[in-house]
Formats: sequence, C-alpha cells, structure tokens
Amino acid sequence: MPCRAPLLSFLLLLFLLLLGSVGASGAESSPRLPAPKDVMIYSYNFRSLLRWSPVKVDGGLVLYTVHFKTGAFNQWDEMNCTRITQTECSFPWRLKERRWTVVLRVRAELGQATSDWVETDPFVAERNTTIGPPEVNSVVVSSDSLLISVIPPFGSEVGDRLQYHMSYWENATSTTKKETKTSNTLFKIGNLKELTLYCFRIQVELVTLLDLPLLGLQSDPKCYRTEISEATRARYIILIFVLVLLFVYLVPAGLFFLWRHQKTIKYCIQPPLEIPSHFEEYLRDPVMPDLEVLNNYAEDNPHDSLSVVVCGEGSQACGSSLDGQAHSQSASSASEVT
Repeated sequence: MPCRAPLLSFLLLLFLLLLGSVGASGAESSPRLPAPKDVMIYSYNFRSLLRWSPVKVDGGLVLYTVHFKTGAFNQWDEMNCTRITQTECSFPWRLKERRWTVVLRVRAELGQATSDWVETDPFVAERNTTIGPPEVNSVVVSSDSLLISVIPPFGSEVGDRLQYHMSYWENATSTTKKETKTSNTLFKIGNLKELTLYCFRIQVELVTLLDLPLLGLQSDPKCYRTEISEATRARYIILIFVLVLLFVYLVPAGLFFLWRHQKTIKYCIQPPLEIPSHFEEYLRDPVMPDLEVLNNYAEDNPHDSLSVVVCGEGSQACGSSLDGQAHSQSASSASEVT
C-alpha cells in the first residue's frame, strides 16, 4: 500500500502534463483575428454608443460582440450587441445612469476564430458627455428688448441644475459682447437700442450634486432687429405731415414767384456778353492796316450804286421818280465814258 501512493501521484502528474500539452497545442492551432481598432465611446447629450473600425479579413463576414462592466460590479456582461455586423453599439437603458463608471470591451468573431478583447477607458456620462446647445423656441422682438424662449438639450435629473450662458452684441460685426446668465428657459435681454441689429449665442452649463460644472457647446449666432418705438413712430408721422404741408404751400408759391419775376430771373441767369480775346486785341490796335487796305481798294475800283425803291400799285409819282433816277444815272454813265 505505501508503494502505491507515489505511483498514483506520478500517474496523476503525468496526466496533467499531457492535458496541458494538448490544450496548448489546440490553442496554438486555433486561428486569431485582428483586434478592432479606434474603439471609442461617443456621447452627446447623454446618448452614448461605442464605435470602432471594421476588421477586414478574407473568408467571410466578421461579427462583433460587446461586453460591459460597471465600477460597482466588476463582472463582464452582455449588452444586447452579441455577434452583430454593425461597427457600433448603443448603451442599453440599464446603463443610462449618468454617475456610473462604465467600461466596455469588444472583439471580432469569424466562425470559431476570435480576436483579442479591446477595452475602453472608464466612462462617466456626467463628466465625459458632450452637451449640445439649447434649441431656440421663440424670440419676441420689441423696441428695446428681446424675449427669448429656449428648450433644454436634454431632460434634467433630480439634483441637476442648468445654467444658460448668453452672450449678445450689437450689429453683426461688433466685437463688444455682453454676458448674462440665468436658470430659466424664458429670459429677456433689455436696454437695447431701437431699429438695431443684435446677435446672440447660448450655451448650457450643467451643475450636478457634486458641484462639477460641465459646460456645453455654443449655439450658432442668431440675429434680430429691434422694432421702432411708439414715440419714434409718432415723431416720424408728425415730421412727414409737416413736410407734406410745406410741399403743398411752398411749391405753388415758388411757381408763382418764378412766373412773376421770370424776366428778372432770365436776365440774371443769362451769361454776360464778352468779345473774344483775339477780336479785342485786333480792335485795340491803333494802326489797323487792314482798314487802310480796304479804303485804297475802294478808291481804285469804283462801283455803281444801286437803289431799291418800293412803290405801291398805280402810283404815278413813283413811276416818274424812277424815270428821273434812271435818266440821271444814264447821263452820269455817259459822262464817265466820255
């Protein structure tokens, strides 16, 4: 009997060694897939999902399995993403607690072949989510204010406190901004100029029970022009009325004045008569040789004179005077010839 105990121990040890060698050879012979890459948790307004890059291999369609564990229970569990073809997996409702610490892992599978698990960093939603801008529900414009109503980007939980940070500025190109903060979804920007363009941006700040603020993204600028006040509108109406009255009374008076003094106005606006400079120099010359040339030419070339007489019909006096003038002219011509 004492001899059998060492023998049994030896046989048991030999069996364990053989079993381990078989398991090792089986593990070495089973193929391994590449592990998924770019494994990241994306969270926007507390809606979270896990994404990764697809694994590309020859021989078939690669499937994926995702597990999770929390900081309170350090045990891996499935999350409704087992052997899926998509490269993303949304968080189940049981992981919607914002204060839980969650760790995820994913691996690729193809038949019996699998990849290594790829784990994420610990994720806490109320610290790691991205808060988007609130939605502007309505804007009521007046002459000196903007009444803005917004919708929160997500539903708040017990103990949460939302602060709305607003920056606004005058005109679309102004760099001077003013800041205001409120916890109400309906707030008013006052002391504005009338008929002026104002732009604003809003972002949400989440303050939790642990007083850990999480500032969200800013909204795109929205611009609105303030209206005209009743007092300014009344002044404009009075001014227009006065201008119309002046037009009605002054235009006829101006036309009558122009008609009454048209000659004087015409004389005043007529340009003065001026002798051209070269004519003025010519007339101021005391020698004036051209006039002497003309006089000499008239003496050297005598010419006949022509008289034009207009008489009425049946006038004998006119006829006798014409005969007398013709006789005297013929006599003078004969004397010149002789």
